Amino acid sequence: MDIHAMVAKISGELSDKAYEVSDSLARIGSEEVLQAMIVLLKNPNPESRYLAARTMAHMTNNAAGLAPLMDAIQDKENSSQQGELLAELEGFDVSDYYVELFKYYLFGGFKVSMIAKDLLDHKDFDITARVIKKATKHWNHYTNNVKHDELFTLKKREVEEILADLQAFVSDES
Repeated sequence: MDIHAMVAKISGELSDKAYEVSDSLARIGSEEVLQAMIVLLKNPNPESRYLAARTMAHMTNNAAGLAPLMDAIQDKENSSQQGELLAELEGFDVSDYYVELFKYYLFGGFKVSMIAKDLLDHKDFDITARVIKKATKHWNHYTNNVKHDELFTLKKREVEEILADLQAFVSDES
């Protein structure tokens, strides 16, 4: 299979076979494919950027693509598709990214916040006292910068429960 020709099929103008090509590239899963997808995360076409994230998420050996995908999620150019890109983190080991996902949960729009919360609820993380301290810092920043309405009260209850559970987990580990 000509990987370059396949990558070209998900770069720019997409055909109705783009998802099939993405699946094929993910099955190949080579370092060459991974590097091509990392480059494709910066493609001018938002659909191509999404397919790059999707392809990497379906690859077995995708660890080197996680940091570039996190950069793409944070890129202002991708703000309209932040949720779709964030959802592709499901296919990665995000165990070291609790604080980043917690920030998306707090500060993201509705879709981004819900996707981040789902990842926080269902993925495994390396939780340490430092992670809890950073998460608490972001929570304090959030509480000082948002309107204290009914929605805030609901989120406050949920976050305080999350932080208490994390603290209990770390205390049990010691």
